[in-house]
Amino acid sequence: MCMLICMHSTSVRIDLETHEELKRLAKDLGTTVGRTVALAVRALRQDRIGSQLARPLRDDETAWLDADVG
Repeated sequence: MCMLICMHSTSVRIDLETHEELKRLAKDLGTTVGRTVALAVRALRQDRIGSQLARPLRDDETAWLDADVG
């Protein structure tokens, strides 16, 4: 029975060293290992988006941005 929030879970195999580091990070952050993983995934996603936004525009993108709208 779920008391407050029903949360589906799964297992992911990681090496012992990585698990220990996750536990240390979770403790430092005052959160759970699962939440720490979620935060890490979000940070990686944001980093990828940032890298994509930092790339120079392609010619077709520049032409679209420079197009006359009226």
